[in-house]
Amino acid sequence: MESENNATILEFILLGFSEEPELQPFIFGIFLSMYLITACGNLLIILATISDSRLHMPMYFFLSNLSFVDICFTSTIVPKMLVNIHTQRKPITSKGCITQMYFFLLFVGLDNFLLSVMAYDRFVAICHPLHYIAIMNPWLCGKLVLASGIMSALYSLLHSLMVLKLSFCTHLEIPHFFCDLNQVVHLACSDTFLNDMVIYFGTVLIAGGPLTGIIYSYSKIVFSIYRISSTQGRYKAFSTCASHLSVVSLFYGTGFSVYLSAGAAHSSHSNATASVMYTVVTPMLNPFIYSLRNKDIKRALKRFFAGKIRKGQLTL
Repeated sequence: MESENNATILEFILLGFSEEPELQPFIFGIFLSMYLITACGNLLIILATISDSRLHMPMYFFLSNLSFVDICFTSTIVPKMLVNIHTQRKPITSKGCITQMYFFLLFVGLDNFLLSVMAYDRFVAICHPLHYIAIMNPWLCGKLVLASGIMSALYSLLHSLMVLKLSFCTHLEIPHFFCDLNQVVHLACSDTFLNDMVIYFGTVLIAGGPLTGIIYSYSKIVFSIYRISSTQGRYKAFSTCASHLSVVSLFYGTGFSVYLSAGAAHSSHSNATASVMYTVVTPMLNPFIYSLRNKDIKRALKRFFAGKIRKGQLTL
């Protein structure tokens, strides 16, 4: 009976934000603009770090990976939402929903781990500056990114396989603009206790683990900065962490707001509205935070565009 139920579920309905037709062009324009800004901004960060040899450092290597993940993160959910708004059709096939859920969880996990790795990089740079080059060598940096990807892939695969084992009966409307794991699980008519436990413990490990690492790293960083005698030295040391701290605060702050709103109202649109902050707004703001607060990135972008302009003039 369970296999029959799963076989008959061909699609879910993504309700999105609003049913009113007059609001659809406005919503479409807003999200298309934010998606283009996110993609272009993060792509510029990647191009700047690749094109400028002075940015071939662990900090910028991790930053370029974070920018790539943010592009993939938003590309997992926003294009489908834009298509639904444009066509005025909201269904998504069960296979499409599971696939979207898998990649969404994959890139959320990667975001968590990369932010933790970047905090560790700052910890080594400030607390062990003489050993920084030896510790944060290219081999270790590559292994940290690879390990982050493997753990995130296993995490998302586990949840996706467990959702496939659920049976769904009726009421397949998801009050969201993408296939959120919690929303899909709570639509099942079979027992979801095991899914709920895995979601709970998985969230603690995939979010709580990296967050604990970030807090530990910055507690050591603050203690090291406090021991610096000169005010200028303290400011210089803290300025290298300011951008990362801003991104961490934005990512985890908006993420926690989503789960708080989800706990308050599973069936309302409040969870979808709160999710916009960390699925769309946060990846869009990250390039601005790093480019506006980082002189190296700004100089690299200026040199990149200056080189393109010179090439264009020579071609003409």
